[in-house]
Amino acid sequence: MPLDLALVMPVYNEEGCIAEVVTSWLGVLSGLGIRFKMIVLDDGSTDGTKEVLAGFADDGRIEVVHKANSGHGPTILIGYHRAVETADWVFQCDSDNEMPVGHFPALWESREQYDALFGVRVGRLQNVGRRLISAVSRLTVRTFFGKGIADVNTPYRLMRARLLNEIIAQIPDDTFAPNVIISGTLARGQARILSYPVPHRGRRTGKASIVRWKLWKSAVRAFLQTVRCRPHVDTKNTPMRREAQNTESQPEVRIGRE
Repeated sequence: MPLDLALVMPVYNEEGCIAEVVTSWLGVLSGLGIRFKMIVLDDGSTDGTKEVLAGFADDGRIEVVHKANSGHGPTILIGYHRAVETADWVFQCDSDNEMPVGHFPALWESREQYDALFGVRVGRLQNVGRRLISAVSRLTVRTFFGKGIADVNTPYRLMRARLLNEIIAQIPDDTFAPNVIISGTLARGQARILSYPVPHRGRRTGKASIVRWKLWKSAVRAFLQTVRCRPHVDTKNTPMRREAQNTESQPEVRIGRE
C-alpha cells in the first residue's frame, strides 16, 4: 500500500540549518498521524551538510540521497521520480528554512478537494533582478499555459502523485525550473488548485547558489525550456473529480492573485 505522503527536499550547503529543518518537518508530519517518507537529496554539498545528514541514518522515515551536483531543478526531478512511486501525495519544500513548516497541516487537511495546493510566498523580499525574473516566470506561464497559479515557482507545493507522475514523465531530466513547467501544466489542464498564503522570511544561514550574472543566464535557460516543454495532464479522473460529477455543488477553488 502506498504511503500517504512523500516529502522531497533538495539540499545544497545548508549545514547551518538542515538539522533543524529536517527535525521540524519530522515533528509536523508525525503529528498528523500519517504514513510518510522524507526524501532528502544532497546535491553535492561542499560544506558539512553530508555529515549532519548522517545523524538521521537510523531514522527509517528519512531517505538521504547523496548525488553529484546537478542543480536545484534536476535534483527536484530525481526526488519527484522517487516520490511518485512511494506515496499518494507529494510535497516539495526547500531546505533553507525560509517558509515555516507550521503551515503545512492546513494544506494537508484541505487536500481532498484539490489536485494541487501551493503555498504562496507572502512578504518575500527580493532584489530588483529576482523580482523581474519572478514576474517573467508568471507571465510565461500565463501566456503559454494559462492562468490559475499565483506563485508559479513556489518551493512549498502539495500535489497528487498520479498527476505529478504523468507530468514529470514528459519533462527532461536536465530542466532548470521544473516547478514552473509543472505549475503551467496543471493550470492548462484545469486542475483544481488552492493558493494558500505562507509567510516568507529571509535566509538566515548559507547563501543562494545562483547569484549575479549566473541568475540571468539561468533565467534565460529556464524561459527557453519552459516554452519548449509543453506537457499534458489528464485531471478528469481524480477521486475528487469523480465525486464532484455526482454532486450538484462543487467545492470552491481559492485562487490567489496573479
